[in-house]
Amino acid sequence: METRSTTPADAPLVTAHRRAMFAAMGRTQESILDAMSRNFEPWVERMISAGKYTGWITKEDGRPVASAGILVLDWPPHPLDPAGVERGYLLNVFVEPDYRKRGLAHALVDLCLAEAHKRGLRVVALHSSDAARPIYETFGFRSTSEMLYVEPLHE
Repeated sequence: METRSTTPADAPLVTAHRRAMFAAMGRTQESILDAMSRNFEPWVERMISAGKYTGWITKEDGRPVASAGILVLDWPPHPLDPAGVERGYLLNVFVEPDYRKRGLAHALVDLCLAEAHKRGLRVVALHSSDAARPIYETFGFRSTSEMLYVEPLHE
């Protein structure tokens, strides 16, 4: 297997893996996943081009089997990082079902955290499925007091 950095041309693959990740969680309607994918692909292409999203793709025999990325966000100084003005957001961690339990997600998260360190990002956040939580905990991620408000979708 080989792992390489994403390029803007990888936006369709990153989008497909993101969609598959949310579909695997089983909590989102197909129509919403379709709308998300249509909007996400041009967005992630822009973010990769702008250097705000850095990702990696793992392939076996030329077939993409896993991917993940880190997004750099503007963020105000905070008690967790009193001088920092950016933080990282780990996202799109996905491994094809036949390739799970082989350490691929762990290796990709390690690359993302190394990138965060290289960029001086002291705080990295993420949202996790229940199944993936133990992977993140091995890196030192912990649950926080974050709450979330989402305006209802009107179709």
